[in-house]
Amino acid sequence: MSIGSYKDLIVWQKAMDLSFEIYRLTESFPPDERFGLTSQMRRAAVSIPSNIAEGKMRGYDGEFARFLSIAYGSGAELETQVLIAKRLLKTNQLDYAPTDGLLDEVMRMLNTLSSSPKG
Repeated sequence: MSIGSYKDLIVWQKAMDLSFEIYRLTESFPPDERFGLTSQMRRAAVSIPSNIAEGKMRGYDGEFARFLSIAYGSGAELETQVLIAKRLLKTNQLDYAPTDGLLDEVMRMLNTLSSSPKG
């Protein structure tokens, strides 16, 4: 059974872009957030493409759907954390537009793909 590579999935590629964008954004966070919001956001962002990859390589549609759901949950976590960062005085002045755009795109793609998980 040929399942293809997770690297061929556009949603994985966009989720990778999102992870790099989150790392870029959080580099501007104050040092006192290193073990707080910075760490949380980075873990949630990295979890998205990681779960897409793991689910795809399991080779079964049911498993892929389950891991897509986990990735979607990590995306919701990240959305919440971004909203918190936007409210904090020490991080609200940063440019969130690239993050918002990628996160919205990844979440839409995950939602669509969850409806037909053959990828």
